[in-house]
Amino acid sequence: MKKDLGVKPLLAPMPVLMIATYSENETVDVMNMAWGGVCGSKEVVLNISEGHKTTENLRKRGAFTLSVADGAHVKESDFFGIATGNKDPEKFQRSGMHAVKSEKVDAPVVEEYPVTLECKVSEIVQGKTCLHVYGDILGVLVDDSLLDEEGNVDIRKMDPLIFDTFGRKYYRYGEEVAGAWKAGMDLVEK
Repeated sequence: MKKDLGVKPLLAPMPVLMIATYSENETVDVMNMAWGGVCGSKEVVLNISEGHKTTENLRKRGAFTLSVADGAHVKESDFFGIATGNKDPEKFQRSGMHAVKSEKVDAPVVEEYPVTLECKVSEIVQGKTCLHVYGDILGVLVDDSLLDEEGNVDIRKMDPLIFDTFGRKYYRYGEEVAGAWKAGMDLVEK
């Protein structure tokens, strides 16, 4: 028996994403966000409210980096979702993390996060409940320690955080269950 929960954003897993932008005076601003992700082979979407400092920065600078939060930095990542750049413009400095300017877009790259997408804002669309900020991926930076022998990212080494909307908790990535496009092959008609 299934229970009707009404209208809720129940899709899992939700990666914990870090949007990094520059504010005025080149101040680094980082925001924790779970409602976003890949929406094409070279494009991401951020679903974000209008009132965030990050939203203002996205409109003014037209660029951002998007990092995947990892288990080693859960404290700092959570802090970026608690503190607001509107009231605490120095929140990034207080986190103890470090940033360098992206070589491809006008946005900071947080050095401690092992995976970062460098993105240029391509479109901002007003949705029913939030803004949808589309970004073209211009580059992907990955820490060497995450690569396997063939040069591909090993997601197990990434240790990505997953957000639980209902329990308000972070989880780690789990174990492999089966090979994609292989587990169901015996059900394909021959």
